[in-house]
Amino acid sequence: MNILLLAQLAETPAQDPGALSNLTPPIQIALLLGAMSFATALMVCVTAFTRIIIVLSFVRRALSTQEIPPNPVMLGLALFLTLFVMAPTFESINEKAIQPLLEAQEIQAKDPTATPEFDFQQAWDITVVELKMFMMANTRTDDLELFFDLAETEPPYERLETPLKIAVPAFIISELKTAFIMGFCIYIPFLLIDLVVSTILMSLGMMMMPPVVVSTPCKILLFVLVDGWQLICKSLVSSFVAV
Repeated sequence: MNILLLAQLAETPAQDPGALSNLTPPIQIALLLGAMSFATALMVCVTAFTRIIIVLSFVRRALSTQEIPPNPVMLGLALFLTLFVMAPTFESINEKAIQPLLEAQEIQAKDPTATPEFDFQQAWDITVVELKMFMMANTRTDDLELFFDLAETEPPYERLETPLKIAVPAFIISELKTAFIMGFCIYIPFLLIDLVVSTILMSLGMMMMPPVVVSTPCKILLFVLVDGWQLICKSLVSSFVAV
């Protein structure tokens, strides 16, 4: 709901920035905390984070290692892989939106009577376009068509003209589908190890021993021998379409 509300707000005209200064400090703090929650939703919903963290979770479950690696390690790896994948997009946003906005604010601070040549609304529009370029390059056409049908609207001629309220959910379910396909492919070799170990234990008459006790070290050994973390990271990064 937060990201959909943010998408609707993005398509409305910019409000008077001086209105915020008239609010009481508690309300300003509440708005700041709300903006931080929006930033978190934005990080999860419009970047590569969703696919990466789901695939890494599949790897941990396939290895049957419970909480190893720990959640902070998994989140940290997912975050920095996301920054690596999104680096071209973030650099473009910084160059085209953030830096011009900072320069315009610096000029206005020196001369309050000067008319700013670049405002927050322009910076936001450029940021949305850059994020849309990444999302549309990694979103399936049938997922977009699904939400256009649900919204009962006709698809635009250009993909970049897709409104955020359609682009974001379509991108999310497309990422979920891709992540689950990759997770299925990861599970297959480890499932075969479980089946082989279970068959061997049954043939030896060791039915009381849990197969996971024997299969887990075997899966970890296989994962280490094939340099699994390098393969997973390489596959994740190369699975995204560069823009």
